[in-house]
Amino acid sequence: MTFAIDCRMLDASGVGVYLRGCLPYFFQSKPKHHFLLIGNTIQLQPFTSRANVKIVKCNVKPFSIKEILFFCQKTTRQINKADVYYSPFFNIPCGIKIPVYTTIHDIIFPDMPELSSKIGLGIRMWFFRRAYSISQTIFTVSEFSKSRIEYHLGTGKPIIITHSAIQPMFLQYQANTQNIQKQETIVFVGNIKKHKGLNCLLDAFHLAKKEGLSHQLIIIGSKNNFRTSDNTILQKIESIGDSVFFTGFISDECLMKHVSSAALLVQPSIYEGFCLPPLEAMVLGTHALISDIPVLKEVYADFPVTFFRSGNSVDLKNKLMELLFKKKSFPFVLSDDLLSKYTFEKTTNKIMSTLKEGKP
Repeated sequence: MTFAIDCRMLDASGVGVYLRGCLPYFFQSKPKHHFLLIGNTIQLQPFTSRANVKIVKCNVKPFSIKEILFFCQKTTRQINKADVYYSPFFNIPCGIKIPVYTTIHDIIFPDMPELSSKIGLGIRMWFFRRAYSISQTIFTVSEFSKSRIEYHLGTGKPIIITHSAIQPMFLQYQANTQNIQKQETIVFVGNIKKHKGLNCLLDAFHLAKKEGLSHQLIIIGSKNNFRTSDNTILQKIESIGDSVFFTGFISDECLMKHVSSAALLVQPSIYEGFCLPPLEAMVLGTHALISDIPVLKEVYADFPVTFFRSGNSVDLKNKLMELLFKKKSFPFVLSDDLLSKYTFEKTTNKIMSTLKEGKP
Protein backbone atom coordinates (compact mmCIF):
# COMPACT_ATOMS: atom_id res chain seq x y z
CA MET A 1 0.00 0.00 0.00
CA THR A 2 0.96 3.63 -0.48
CA PHE A 3 0.17 6.13 2.26
CA ALA A 4 0.09 9.88 1.64
CA ILE A 5 0.94 11.79 4.83
CA ASP A 6 0.49 15.54 5.24
CA CYS A 7 3.76 16.80 6.77
CA ARG A 8 3.22 20.54 6.31
CA MET A 9 2.99 21.05 10.08
CA LEU A 10 6.16 19.13 10.88
CA ASP A 11 7.63 22.14 12.70
CA ALA A 12 4.45 23.03 14.62
CA SER A 13 4.49 22.55 18.39
CA GLY A 14 2.10 19.81 19.50
CA VAL A 15 1.14 18.54 16.05
CA GLY A 16 4.77 18.53 14.92
CA VAL A 17 5.91 16.56 17.96
CA TYR A 18 3.19 13.98 17.31
CA LEU A 19 4.04 13.66 13.62
CA ARG A 20 7.83 13.58 14.12
CA GLY A 21 7.34 10.89 16.74
CA CYS A 22 5.21 8.72 14.47
CA LEU A 23 7.07 9.00 11.15
CA PRO A 24 9.99 6.63 11.92
CA TYR A 25 7.54 3.91 12.98
CA PHE A 26 5.44 4.40 9.87
CA PHE A 27 8.52 3.58 7.81
CA GLN A 28 9.33 0.50 9.91
CA SER A 29 5.88 -1.05 9.52
CA LYS A 30 5.68 -4.54 8.07
CA PRO A 31 5.09 -5.56 5.40
CA LYS A 32 7.01 -2.67 3.92
CA HIS A 33 4.75 0.04 2.52
CA HIS A 34 5.37 3.14 0.44
CA PHE A 35 4.95 6.68 1.73
CA LEU A 36 4.22 9.97 0.03
CA LEU A 37 5.28 12.81 2.34
CA ILE A 38 3.69 16.16 1.47
CA GLY A 39 5.41 19.28 2.71
CA ASN A 40 8.55 21.39 2.80
CA THR A 41 11.39 19.61 1.01
CA ILE A 42 14.04 21.04 3.35
CA GLN A 43 12.21 19.85 6.47
CA LEU A 44 11.68 16.43 4.89
CA GLN A 45 15.27 16.10 3.68
CA PRO A 46 16.22 13.54 6.40
CA PHE A 47 13.76 11.06 4.88
CA THR A 48 14.85 11.27 1.24
CA SER A 49 17.36 8.41 1.56
CA ARG A 50 14.62 5.88 2.30
CA ALA A 51 13.74 3.73 -0.70
CA ASN A 52 10.06 3.56 0.25
CA VAL A 53 9.64 7.33 0.69
CA LYS A 54 8.82 9.95 -1.94
CA ILE A 55 8.72 13.67 -1.12
CA VAL A 56 6.07 15.88 -2.72
CA LYS A 57 6.89 19.56 -2.43
CA CYS A 58 3.98 21.60 -1.11
CA ASN A 59 4.18 25.04 0.51
CA VAL A 60 0.43 25.73 0.64
CA LYS A 61 -0.37 26.91 4.17
CA PRO A 62 -2.69 24.75 6.29
CA PHE A 63 -6.13 26.29 6.89
CA SER A 64 -5.68 28.73 4.00
CA ILE A 65 -8.22 29.60 1.31
CA LYS A 66 -5.83 28.13 -1.25
CA GLU A 67 -5.84 24.82 0.61
CA ILE A 68 -9.60 24.42 0.58
CA LEU A 69 -10.38 25.98 -2.82
CA PHE A 70 -7.29 26.04 -5.07
CA PHE A 71 -4.97 23.30 -3.83
CA CYS A 72 -2.28 22.39 -6.36
CA GLN A 73 -3.75 19.98 -8.92
CA LYS A 74 -0.37 18.39 -9.59
CA THR A 75 -0.07 17.57 -5.89
CA THR A 76 -3.60 16.19 -5.61
CA ARG A 77 -3.01 13.98 -8.65
CA GLN A 78 -0.01 12.44 -6.90
CA ILE A 79 -1.93 12.08 -3.63
CA ASN A 80 -4.86 10.39 -5.36
CA LYS A 81 -2.55 7.71 -6.73
CA ALA A 82 -1.96 6.59 -3.12
CA ASP A 83 -4.33 4.29 -1.23
CA VAL A 84 -4.90 6.40 1.87
CA TYR A 85 -4.42 10.02 2.96
CA TYR A 86 -3.52 10.78 6.58
CA SER A 87 -3.53 14.24 8.15
CA PRO A 88 -2.12 14.73 11.69
CA PHE A 89 -4.48 17.67 12.15
CA PHE A 90 -7.99 18.68 11.09
CA ASN A 91 -7.10 20.46 7.84
CA ILE A 92 -7.75 18.58 4.61
CA PRO A 93 -6.99 20.00 1.14
CA CYS A 94 -9.63 20.01 -1.56
CA GLY A 95 -9.57 17.51 -4.39
CA ILE A 96 -8.60 14.39 -2.42
CA LYS A 97 -10.59 11.38 -3.60
CA ILE A 98 -8.93 8.55 -1.66
CA PRO A 99 -9.96 7.56 1.92
CA VAL A 100 -9.01 10.24 4.45
CA TYR A 101 -8.01 9.74 8.10
CA THR A 102 -7.48 12.60 10.52
CA THR A 103 -6.11 13.28 14.01
CA ILE A 104 -8.02 15.89 16.02
CA HIS A 105 -5.91 16.56 19.11
CA ASP A 106 -8.53 18.59 20.95
CA ILE A 107 -11.59 20.70 20.32
CA ILE A 108 -10.78 23.56 22.67
CA PHE A 109 -12.40 26.44 20.78
CA PRO A 110 -16.05 25.44 21.17
CA ASP A 111 -15.27 24.36 24.75
CA MET A 112 -13.62 27.74 25.48
CA PRO A 113 -15.27 30.18 23.05
CA GLU A 114 -13.65 33.12 24.86
CA LEU A 115 -10.36 32.22 23.18
CA SER A 116 -11.55 33.57 19.83
CA SER A 117 -14.07 35.90 18.24
CA LYS A 118 -17.44 34.64 17.07
CA ILE A 119 -16.19 34.75 13.49
CA GLY A 120 -12.99 32.93 14.47
CA LEU A 121 -14.99 30.25 16.27
CA GLY A 122 -17.30 29.87 13.30
CA ILE A 123 -14.38 29.37 10.92
CA ARG A 124 -12.73 26.81 13.20
CA MET A 125 -15.97 24.88 13.62
CA TRP A 126 -16.33 24.77 9.83
CA PHE A 127 -12.90 23.13 9.62
CA PHE A 128 -13.75 20.71 12.44
CA ARG A 129 -17.04 19.69 10.83
CA ARG A 130 -15.44 19.37 7.40
CA ALA A 131 -12.68 17.10 8.76
CA TYR A 132 -15.25 15.02 10.63
CA SER A 133 -17.43 14.69 7.55
CA ILE A 134 -14.61 13.76 5.14
CA SER A 135 -12.66 11.39 7.42
CA GLN A 136 -13.27 7.66 7.50
CA THR A 137 -11.99 7.54 11.08
CA ILE A 138 -10.88 10.18 13.58
CA PHE A 139 -7.87 9.67 15.83
CA THR A 140 -7.44 11.66 19.03
CA VAL A 141 -5.03 11.70 21.96
CA SER A 142 -7.19 11.04 25.03
CA GLU A 143 -10.56 9.75 26.19
CA PHE A 144 -11.36 13.30 27.25
CA SER A 145 -10.79 14.65 23.74
CA LYS A 146 -12.83 11.80 22.30
CA SER A 147 -15.77 12.68 24.55
CA ARG A 148 -15.60 16.36 23.57
CA ILE A 149 -15.35 15.58 19.85
CA GLU A 150 -18.41 13.36 20.14
CA TYR A 151 -20.23 16.09 22.06
CA HIS A 152 -19.57 18.80 19.47
CA LEU A 153 -19.38 16.80 16.23
CA GLY A 154 -21.44 13.68 16.83
CA THR A 155 -21.03 9.94 17.33
CA GLY A 156 -21.41 8.83 13.74
CA LYS A 157 -17.72 8.25 13.06
CA PRO A 158 -15.25 5.86 14.72
CA ILE A 159 -12.93 7.76 17.07
CA ILE A 160 -9.78 5.92 18.15
CA ILE A 161 -7.43 6.92 20.99
CA THR A 162 -3.83 7.28 19.81
CA HIS A 163 -1.93 8.95 22.65
CA SER A 164 0.84 11.44 22.26
CA ALA A 165 4.15 10.26 23.72
CA ILE A 166 7.62 11.12 24.90
CA GLN A 167 10.13 12.18 22.27
CA PRO A 168 13.24 9.97 21.95
CA MET A 169 15.55 12.90 22.69
CA PHE A 170 14.16 13.08 26.24
CA LEU A 171 14.91 9.42 26.80
CA GLN A 172 18.42 9.91 25.41
CA TYR A 173 18.98 12.96 27.61
CA GLN A 174 17.67 11.04 30.62
CA ALA A 175 20.93 9.09 30.93
CA ASN A 176 22.72 12.36 31.73
CA THR A 177 20.31 13.67 34.35
CA GLN A 178 21.69 11.70 37.28
CA ASN A 179 24.57 14.14 37.73
CA ILE A 180 22.55 17.31 37.19
CA GLN A 181 22.40 19.56 40.22
CA LYS A 182 18.91 20.74 41.10
CA GLN A 183 18.50 24.52 41.16
CA GLU A 184 16.09 26.75 43.03
CA THR A 185 13.88 27.08 39.96
CA ILE A 186 10.28 26.27 39.04
CA VAL A 187 9.52 25.79 35.36
CA PHE A 188 6.38 26.40 33.34
CA VAL A 189 6.37 25.08 29.77
CA GLY A 190 3.69 25.93 27.26
CA ASN A 191 1.97 28.55 25.18
CA ILE A 192 1.28 31.81 26.93
CA LYS A 193 -2.48 31.54 26.50
CA LYS A 194 -5.44 31.67 28.86
CA HIS A 195 -6.12 27.94 28.90
CA LYS A 196 -2.59 27.25 30.15
CA GLY A 197 -3.45 28.74 33.56
CA LEU A 198 -0.44 31.03 33.92
CA ASN A 199 -2.57 33.60 35.74
CA CYS A 200 -3.24 31.11 38.56
CA LEU A 201 0.42 30.14 38.76
CA LEU A 202 1.52 33.78 39.06
CA ASP A 203 -0.96 34.37 41.90
CA ALA A 204 0.28 31.27 43.70
CA PHE A 205 3.93 32.19 43.13
CA HIS A 206 3.31 35.71 44.46
CA LEU A 207 1.73 34.24 47.62
CA ALA A 208 4.66 31.85 48.01
CA LYS A 209 7.19 34.68 47.70
CA LYS A 210 5.41 36.46 50.55
CA GLU A 211 5.98 33.36 52.66
CA GLY A 212 9.69 33.37 51.94
CA LEU A 213 10.05 31.23 48.82
CA SER A 214 13.46 31.91 47.30
CA HIS A 215 12.95 30.07 44.00
CA GLN A 216 12.79 31.68 40.57
CA LEU A 217 9.93 31.01 38.16
CA ILE A 218 11.15 30.27 34.64
CA ILE A 219 8.55 30.66 31.90
CA ILE A 220 9.70 28.79 28.83
CA GLY A 221 8.06 31.02 26.27
CA SER A 222 8.29 34.57 25.02
CA LYS A 223 7.03 37.69 26.74
CA ASN A 224 6.29 39.06 23.26
CA ASN A 225 3.54 36.46 22.80
CA PHE A 226 1.23 38.35 25.11
CA ARG A 227 -1.67 40.17 23.50
CA THR A 228 -2.93 43.53 24.74
CA SER A 229 -5.68 41.66 26.65
CA ASP A 230 -2.98 40.07 28.79
CA ASN A 231 -2.09 43.34 30.58
CA THR A 232 -3.30 41.95 33.91
CA ILE A 233 -0.80 39.09 33.69
CA LEU A 234 1.99 41.50 32.70
CA GLN A 235 1.20 43.69 35.69
CA LYS A 236 1.36 40.67 38.00
CA ILE A 237 4.74 39.71 36.60
CA GLU A 238 6.08 43.23 37.07
CA SER A 239 4.83 43.27 40.67
CA ILE A 240 6.75 40.06 41.42
CA GLY A 241 9.97 41.48 39.98
CA ASP A 242 13.15 39.65 39.03
CA SER A 243 11.89 36.32 40.32
CA VAL A 244 10.10 35.65 37.00
CA PHE A 245 12.25 34.97 33.94
CA PHE A 246 11.16 34.50 30.33
CA THR A 247 13.47 32.34 28.25
CA GLY A 248 12.16 33.39 24.86
CA PHE A 249 12.60 30.83 22.10
CA ILE A 250 15.11 28.16 23.15
CA SER A 251 16.56 24.99 21.64
CA ASP A 252 15.45 21.52 22.67
CA GLU A 253 18.77 21.06 24.44
CA CYS A 254 18.25 24.22 26.48
CA LEU A 255 14.67 23.21 27.26
CA MET A 256 15.79 19.85 28.62
CA LYS A 257 18.53 21.54 30.66
CA HIS A 258 16.04 23.92 32.29
CA VAL A 259 13.55 21.15 33.02
CA SER A 260 16.05 18.59 34.32
CA SER A 261 17.72 21.09 36.67
CA ALA A 262 14.46 22.53 38.01
CA ALA A 263 13.18 21.68 41.47
CA LEU A 264 9.65 21.43 40.11
CA LEU A 265 7.54 21.74 36.95
CA VAL A 266 4.11 23.30 37.36
CA GLN A 267 1.36 22.69 34.79
CA PRO A 268 -1.65 24.82 35.83
CA SER A 269 -3.67 24.22 32.64
CA ILE A 270 -7.43 24.59 32.65
CA TYR A 271 -7.78 22.79 29.30
CA GLU A 272 -5.62 20.28 27.39
CA GLY A 273 -5.95 17.49 24.88
CA PHE A 274 -3.11 15.43 26.36
CA CYS A 275 -0.28 17.65 27.76
CA LEU A 276 3.30 16.40 27.42
CA PRO A 277 5.39 18.69 29.69
CA PRO A 278 4.66 16.77 32.93
CA LEU A 279 5.70 13.50 31.27
CA GLU A 280 8.84 15.11 29.84
CA ALA A 281 9.70 16.53 33.26
CA MET A 282 9.33 13.18 35.01
CA VAL A 283 11.47 11.44 32.40
CA LEU A 284 14.16 14.01 33.22
CA GLY A 285 13.86 13.42 36.97
CA THR A 286 11.76 16.46 37.86
CA HIS A 287 8.52 16.22 39.84
CA ALA A 288 5.34 17.62 38.26
CA LEU A 289 2.65 19.61 40.08
CA ILE A 290 -0.42 19.69 37.83
CA SER A 291 -4.04 20.81 37.86
CA ASP A 292 -6.74 18.24 38.50
CA ILE A 293 -8.66 18.82 35.26
CA PRO A 294 -10.25 15.63 33.86
CA VAL A 295 -7.78 15.04 31.04
CA LEU A 296 -4.73 15.30 33.33
CA LYS A 297 -6.38 13.01 35.87
CA GLU A 298 -6.88 10.55 33.02
CA VAL A 299 -3.45 10.78 31.39
CA TYR A 300 -1.44 10.86 34.62
CA ALA A 301 -3.57 8.60 36.80
CA ASP A 302 -0.74 6.07 37.28
CA PHE A 303 2.14 8.56 37.49
CA PRO A 304 3.82 10.01 40.62
CA VAL A 305 2.51 13.53 40.06
CA THR A 306 0.93 15.88 42.57
CA PHE A 307 -2.46 17.38 41.74
CA PHE A 308 -3.83 20.73 42.90
CA ARG A 309 -7.36 22.09 42.55
CA SER A 310 -7.60 23.69 39.12
CA GLY A 311 -7.79 27.48 39.24
CA ASN A 312 -7.23 27.58 43.00
CA SER A 313 -4.09 29.69 43.57
CA VAL A 314 -4.10 29.11 47.34
CA ASP A 315 -4.14 25.32 46.95
CA LEU A 316 -1.44 25.61 44.29
CA LYS A 317 0.67 27.74 46.63
CA ASN A 318 0.25 25.27 49.48
CA LYS A 319 1.23 22.28 47.31
CA LEU A 320 4.11 24.27 45.86
CA MET A 321 5.54 25.08 49.28
CA GLU A 322 4.99 21.56 50.57
CA LEU A 323 6.85 19.97 47.66
CA LEU A 324 9.72 22.45 47.54
CA PHE A 325 10.47 22.15 51.23
CA LYS A 326 10.01 18.40 51.46
CA LYS A 327 13.40 16.76 51.87
CA LYS A 328 14.67 13.80 49.82
CA SER A 329 11.93 14.16 47.21
CA PHE A 330 14.08 14.84 44.17
CA PRO A 331 15.21 13.57 41.77
CA PHE A 332 13.20 10.46 41.09
CA VAL A 333 13.14 7.87 38.30
CA LEU A 334 10.11 6.57 36.45
CA SER A 335 9.66 2.81 36.32
CA ASP A 336 10.06 0.99 33.01
CA ASP A 337 6.33 0.28 33.00
CA LEU A 338 5.51 3.98 33.19
CA LEU A 339 8.16 4.91 30.64
CA SER A 340 6.57 2.48 28.21
CA LYS A 341 2.95 3.47 28.84
CA TYR A 342 2.92 6.17 26.16
CA THR A 343 5.14 5.49 23.14
CA PHE A 344 4.98 6.60 19.54
CA GLU A 345 5.54 3.00 18.49
CA LYS A 346 2.22 2.01 20.10
CA THR A 347 0.50 5.06 18.65
CA THR A 348 1.79 4.47 15.12
CA ASN A 349 0.96 0.77 15.18
CA LYS A 350 -2.64 1.62 16.06
CA ILE A 351 -2.85 4.24 13.29
CA MET A 352 -1.28 1.93 10.70
CA SER A 353 -3.56 -0.94 11.65
CA THR A 354 -6.58 1.28 11.05
CA LEU A 355 -5.28 2.73 7.79
CA LYS A 356 -4.48 -0.70 6.38
CA GLU A 357 -7.75 -2.33 7.37
CA GLY A 358 -9.95 0.63 6.64
CA LYS A 359 -11.81 0.10 9.91
CA PRO A 360 -11.22 0.79 13.64
